[in-house]
Amino acid sequence: MLKKLFSALLFFITVPSGLIIAQEEFPASDTTRKNAIRLFIDCQYCDMNYIREEMPYINFVRDVRESQVYLLVTRQTTGSGGMLYTLLFEGEGEFAGMKDTLTYNSRPDDTQNTTRAGLTRVMSAGLMRYVVKTPIINEVNISYQGVRQEAPGQVEDRWNYWVFELQTMPRFELEKSVEMFLWSNSVSANRITPEWKLENSFSQSYLKNTYVRDVYDPVSSEVVEVRTEAVRSSWTYDNLTVRSLSDHWSVGFRGGVQSSTYSNLNLKVNIAPAIEYDIFPYSQSNTKQLRILYGIGFIYNNYIDTTIYEKTSEKLFQQSLDIALQIQQSWGSANVSLGASNYLHDFSKNQIALDARIRLRLFKGFSLNINGTVAFIHDQIELEKGSVSDEDLYLRLRALETAYRYEGSVGITYTFGSIFSNIVNPRFGSGGGFGGGSGGGFRGGGGFGG
Repeated sequence: MLKKLFSALLFFITVPSGLIIAQEEFPASDTTRKNAIRLFIDCQYCDMNYIREEMPYINFVRDVRESQVYLLVTRQTTGSGGMLYTLLFEGEGEFAGMKDTLTYNSRPDDTQNTTRAGLTRVMSAGLMRYVVKTPIINEVNISYQGVRQEAPGQVEDRWNYWVFELQTMPRFELEKSVEMFLWSNSVSANRITPEWKLENSFSQSYLKNTYVRDVYDPVSSEVVEVRTEAVRSSWTYDNLTVRSLSDHWSVGFRGGVQSSTYSNLNLKVNIAPAIEYDIFPYSQSNTKQLRILYGIGFIYNNYIDTTIYEKTSEKLFQQSLDIALQIQQSWGSANVSLGASNYLHDFSKNQIALDARIRLRLFKGFSLNINGTVAFIHDQIELEKGSVSDEDLYLRLRALETAYRYEGSVGITYTFGSIFSNIVNPRFGSGGGFGGGSGGGFRGGGGFGG
C-alpha cells in the first residue's frame, strides 16, 4: 500500500502540473494556443482576468522580451470627469515596424464593467491587424451589433462643456475610549476644451476626535469619566485658468482662498499668473512630457494667532519654478518633478522639493522600483507663536516646525517560470480585479473591483 502511494506521489511530482490540468480540465488550446500571437500588456489598472477571458485567441505573456506585440495603456482625466485611455501597439520580431495608436473614452458615470468592456473591445480591434497574419484569424468572427443610422446628426452640448460635481462624505468611528467624526464636502465646476482649461473647486472638512477615560476623583472618592475633544477644520476654494497658445506653450493663473486651523490661517488669499513650456508637444503627453512652469503671485495671510515672526497678518509676493518629467515606455516609466519657491521679500524663506517615481525593467523577469521624496522647508511663516502643547503634538492639531522631509522606498521583483499567463482561476479570491492588483488571501481580496 505504501509503495503504491509513493509511486503515485512520485508521478504527481515529476509530471508537469499544467499537463495534468490540460488532460483533466482544459483543452491545450485554452492554455497556450498554437500560432496565437504573444502579447504583453503594460497597464497598471486593467482587469487582466477579464481581458484574458474575452480574448482567448491571444497568448498573454508576462515578460516583454517574449512578446510579439507590446501594448502600452495610459490614461488621462477628461474635461467631463471621465477617462481618455490611449492604447499604443508596437510589433516586435516578425511584426517589427507595425505600430498603431487607438483611444477609448469612458464617461464619469460609467461602471467598472462598462469601462473594462469598452477598453477590451478597443484592445481586440487594435490586435486584429496582427491576428490577421496568423492562422488564428480563421477562428475569430467579427460582427456589428449596433443599429444602422441613415444620417446621424451633430450632437449639441447644452452644458457647453461645463461639468459639475457635488460630494458629501460623513464618516464616524466609535470605540470604548475614542470617538471620531469626520464630515467632508466638495463642489467642483470644470470646463475643458482644446483652447481653455477652467477648473473651480471648493472643499470643506471638519474633524472632531473625542477621547474618553476613567479618572479617579480624590474629592468624591469615585471614578469619573473625563472627555477630551480635539477639533480640526478647514475650507479651500481653488481656481485654475489656462489658455493654450501652441503645441508647446500655455499661459494661465491659479488663485484661491483658504482657511485652516491646522495651518493657523484665518484667511489666505493668493493669485499667481504663470507660463508653461513643454519640451515635447502636448499631443505626445500620454507617453512623454517635460514641462517647465514658472509663476509669480501675490499672497495675503490673516492668522488665527500671532506667528513666530510676530505677525497677525501680512502681504507677500512669491515666485515658483516647477520642472516635471513623465515618461511611459516599454522599459518602464519615470515620473520625476523638481519644485522650488521663495518669498521675494526674503529669499531665505524658500522651499525645494524633489519627487521621483521610477519603475524599470532591467532584464528578463527583473524589475526595479524606486520611490522617493526629498524636501528642504524654510518657508513656514504661518507657524503659531508659543510652545507646542502635548495635546497639539500628539493629536496633530497644528503644524509643527521642520526643516526637511524625507520619504523613500526601493523594491525589486523577479519572476521566472512559464512565460504564458492565459489561465484565469478566481477560486478563494486571488487574482486581479479591475485595478490590476492581486488578491488578499483567504479572508478576502480579489473581488470584482480588485
